[in-house]
Amino acid sequence: MSVRRTHTLANEDAKAALENARKDRTQPVLIAGGGIGGLAAAVALARRKIASHVLERRADFHEEGAGIQIGPNGTRILRLLGVAEALRPYVAVPESIRVRDGTTGDELACLPLGGWIAARHGAPYWVAHRSDLHSALLRAARAEPLVALSLGFDVAEIATDGQVVAVTSTDGRAWTGKALIAADGVWSTVRSLQFDPRAPRFLGKSAARTVLAADAVPDTLRKMETNVWLFPGAHVVHYPVANGRELALVAIVNDTHDDKDWSAPIPANWVQQRVPPCTQSLHDLLENAQTWKRWTLHTLPVPRTWSRGPVALLGDAAHPVLPFLAQGGVLALEDAAVLADALYRFDTDMTGALAWYGRQRRDRAAHVAAASRQNGRIYHLSGPLAQARNLALRSISPQRLMARYDWLYGWRAD
Repeated sequence: MSVRRTHTLANEDAKAALENARKDRTQPVLIAGGGIGGLAAAVALARRKIASHVLERRADFHEEGAGIQIGPNGTRILRLLGVAEALRPYVAVPESIRVRDGTTGDELACLPLGGWIAARHGAPYWVAHRSDLHSALLRAARAEPLVALSLGFDVAEIATDGQVVAVTSTDGRAWTGKALIAADGVWSTVRSLQFDPRAPRFLGKSAARTVLAADAVPDTLRKMETNVWLFPGAHVVHYPVANGRELALVAIVNDTHDDKDWSAPIPANWVQQRVPPCTQSLHDLLENAQTWKRWTLHTLPVPRTWSRGPVALLGDAAHPVLPFLAQGGVLALEDAAVLADALYRFDTDMTGALAWYGRQRRDRAAHVAAASRQNGRIYHLSGPLAQARNLALRSISPQRLMARYDWLYGWRAD
């Protein structure tokens, strides 16, 4: 039996819970974290007739953030989970990604989405509020008799004998399961206790995000498309959400302030001071946004091993991906689908199932993480390198540029 200590009382509780659990082999899969990845895992397991228990640290379920882009590799999974139809009224379907020079406003490329990408990959490209996606997953989880949900459970201790896992909270509560899935984010407690105690590394950049009502958006930008504005050392992204009634706006800029806060309020001029001088329409858009929140960006190497016995990592706990490819949330959906498949295939062999899951996912996650970092470098180029980038974007056909991401959007869980 292995026990990782963070709290003496919780340690004794974990040992006692583990001893009791050995007598009961009809244990659920424990999932630490009730965000997008954790809820998706619970719903995916329920679709495979596998019981789970989601342990959420916060006192209530809510999802911070502004928007989320869900490529075909994500919307296919939402269909598999049975939540796509519930989410559909809250999404927008952009017709294109319009890439612009932020300083001059010149268009560099107009990449096809809409019907083109849906036909190419058999599923649409959606954009939505993160909270709308989270709410759809939460409703699906609550409707499942095989999913239990517990709030205010802050993981303090983990004990396992290789067959059963016991988890205790900082207030002494304990739950047991046949496996534990760490879906508790980039600052994962489970990862630090069971896998790697190193903290994520600050990138020196932050993402400021907000949501605007459509009537606060300049007419020239009120279109069903995603816009990306490129600057030296920064970029701005915006796209419609809530079926076009609102606009999600994100500015990624250089920053020196490092903290763990996912949603720290910042003054409006914080963004305006850090985005370089820009074209008038973007300036007006940024000026109209008055309520911003900051998310500091961190990186962590994708671990070689995603599981240890009956404990495994999922989503940002395994692979915090930088937001330069719009794939962080979608990778968590992919993880959830593969995890459920693994536990279904291997049935009672939790250790074997989770090891297989990790092998299936590691190379994919590492590829996406590397591509995202590369995208960030390209977005933030300056001088002659930026000029060469702009020339390439203008010279290559939009369809050919998008075809380079077939490996990303064409991924399938089945």
